Amino acid sequence: MKIIRESTPLEDGFRMPAEYERHQGCIMIFPERRDSWQYGGYAARKAFVQVAEAIAESEEVTVCVSGDLYDSARALLPPEVRVVEMSSNDAWARDYAPTFVKNSQGEVRGVDWGFNAWGGLWDGLYFPWDKDSRMARKLCDLMGKDVYDKRDFILEGGSIHVDGEGTCMVTESCLLSQGRNPGLSREEIEDILRQYLGVSVVLWLPWGIYNDETNGHIDNICAFTSPGHVVLAWTEEEGDVQYAMSRACLEYLEQALDAQGRRLKVHRLPLPRPVTVTEEECRGLDPCWDQPSRRPGERLAASYVNFYIANGSIVMPGFGDPADREAREILQGLFPERKVVQIPARDILMGGGNIHCITQQVPM
Repeated sequence: MKIIRESTPLEDGFRMPAEYERHQGCIMIFPERRDSWQYGGYAARKAFVQVAEAIAESEEVTVCVSGDLYDSARALLPPEVRVVEMSSNDAWARDYAPTFVKNSQGEVRGVDWGFNAWGGLWDGLYFPWDKDSRMARKLCDLMGKDVYDKRDFILEGGSIHVDGEGTCMVTESCLLSQGRNPGLSREEIEDILRQYLGVSVVLWLPWGIYNDETNGHIDNICAFTSPGHVVLAWTEEEGDVQYAMSRACLEYLEQALDAQGRRLKVHRLPLPRPVTVTEEECRGLDPCWDQPSRRPGERLAASYVNFYIANGSIVMPGFGDPADREAREILQGLFPERKVVQIPARDILMGGGNIHCITQQVPM
């Protein structure tokens, strides 16, 4: 593995492919952290296994796991899933596994961004994050892929979404937050995204999902489903705090042009009813330092947009909500050649993210 510091992906002819392009495989991390995953993480692990099984039907899956849980993970996961011992602080592969870029000859390289647990000492979610911040480079080493060193720029994989044709979507609430790159202007951040993702246009949606602990990752509010088409998390409840946030994003998207000069077709994906934490769930969580990890009644950032596009399927969350079916049917219509698999995801959501957050694609 070569660590590249002298050039950028754009200079070398690399771009980040869209998630709906073909994958070699998918990376996941087995959940263990007791202040993230209630009651020792047993329920969360079952949900992670369901996600891995669904993805493994059409692409390779690699699951990273601590040494203490290796035997357990190997027993729970199907034989076609590769299990690798690798230390981490938590289980969010989307955010600190490498972002992979590809050139026209099919060579794939990784990008190793800086990671500080979604805000560092300003408003980050835990400390330390040292093991997480080394995972991108370790995974590139494991997979035999060269890697670009961009550790001086804080970025999580869930904060970017690309169409593979030169367009990247982000949110202002996340990328302009004080805990990430406060010394950089919006224009400077945009230039880094162009250089390291191989894009020419960056679309800045104003908000993410209400109470999203990541400062509003794009992958929870809006996602490309094909060139020129996006799904946007939506509610018709005007009294809900999310309504104004989704409305502002819709108004922005309706006037935006992508890198190919197209007006985007926005498909509204309904949100479930607010999902809140129960007292029983709180009792199953260890404190983070000396503070409760969750409080009864706390609203979680539930969204159907947080799905993973596998080679043969769409793996999406379900919340036991009446909107589950409508959201599933909308995604099936947008991905007619893929099977939509809906997995009960409350036990993943309790950790703070969802199915897209616990996966990272490796392009083919």
